Amino acid sequence: MLRAISCISSLLLLIASYPNGAVANAEAAGFLLETLEVPAAAGSQSPNLAVRDETVVLSWIENTGDAHRLRFSILDGNRWSEPRVVASGDNWFVNWADFPSVVPISGSLWAAHWLVQQPAGGYAYDVHFTVSTDRGVTWVDPVLPHDDGTPTEHGFVTLYPHGGGVGLIWLDGRNMVNISHDESHHGGPADTGMTLRSAVYGDALASRDSSQVDGLVCDCCQTDVAITDKGAVAVYRDRSESETRDIYVSSFRNGSWQPGKAVAQDGWVIGGCPVNGPTIAADGNRVAVAWFTAANDRPHLRIARSDDAGESFAEPVEIADGNTWGRTGIALLPDARLAISYLCKDADSRASVCLRAVSADDILGPIHVISAAQDVPAMSVPQLALANERLIVAWTARVAGKLNVQSAAIGVESLHATE
Repeated sequence: MLRAISCISSLLLLIASYPNGAVANAEAAGFLLETLEVPAAAGSQSPNLAVRDETVVLSWIENTGDAHRLRFSILDGNRWSEPRVVASGDNWFVNWADFPSVVPISGSLWAAHWLVQQPAGGYAYDVHFTVSTDRGVTWVDPVLPHDDGTPTEHGFVTLYPHGGGVGLIWLDGRNMVNISHDESHHGGPADTGMTLRSAVYGDALASRDSSQVDGLVCDCCQTDVAITDKGAVAVYRDRSESETRDIYVSSFRNGSWQPGKAVAQDGWVIGGCPVNGPTIAADGNRVAVAWFTAANDRPHLRIARSDDAGESFAEPVEIADGNTWGRTGIALLPDARLAISYLCKDADSRASVCLRAVSADDILGPIHVISAAQDVPAMSVPQLALANERLIVAWTARVAGKLNVQSAAIGVESLHATE
């Protein structure tokens, strides 16, 4: 999985010469960036941001020497609260692409997940899932949302509100039990490929309703879900039998997931997983999706909008071209604007966290570099969330030679969608 070829492009463009715009001078543009110090120990990594009713939760992984633990903090004004621990273990599956989360589902019901290595080792690991009914103070004993028992990959989870309970989607490798890792990620038979599955739980984990969303998907790209007025919409990277790996959506309607359909016809044919998943945001029935593609050997970021809860999408808009590692985030701003976060790439293939606004009529704003003067690993997944008229960004950087979770806040009013 981690040897997959997300970096197939060798286009090395200077960060100051964007085809779709220029890097902004933050002070001249009135761009207001406020650093939010994260109360994480040295060696922290893999941040995840989640928002519910203006409550912002940041979670991350810490290495405790011979084990790992999942911690989280709540944003209180301009400070992160004293962190709490959800779980810890000495047998976790930890990597940059597939990471845990803590998600506020409602005012009191929260959910969390992490990944535990199976005895078979390698990429055989399980999802451990739990809930809290007191805003993360205490957590019930975890369960496995999958019951196949196969020594295969189960991960890339998204947690989301579902009625009065919790929904999950995840990549499930149960059909891949009799094939090798190389076969599974580089063109194994379609009926032995990765699947996308879903489960729904009540607030006490006493009931479960599980189903398959898609029978053949890309093997290790992140998933995402947004809630519209018509229900949940999941976004993921599909995989066809001819190895086309474009972005698909599936909507939960009338008690079941509908067949997936393409957001756009990129036509990216690639013989391995790019480890570069899409993101989705919704407000009412407005939906926006952001993703990375390298179709025709040209790395670029795209967005597409929907005004009918994901039933159809307008033609995609190019956000960045050539000089990006992908790893997108997306937020819907007031007045039908969008904010997009992603990893920029400079001439030496160094990564920076960048942010860009898009107007309602798809005019691109300047590119703001959020992580200036920081060493950001290209193999990391920055996070973006909107709350209280501010954008919150979180990412992993190297500080004094060690990984550390970083975060910042940007006032929406200072993020201009014009050059």
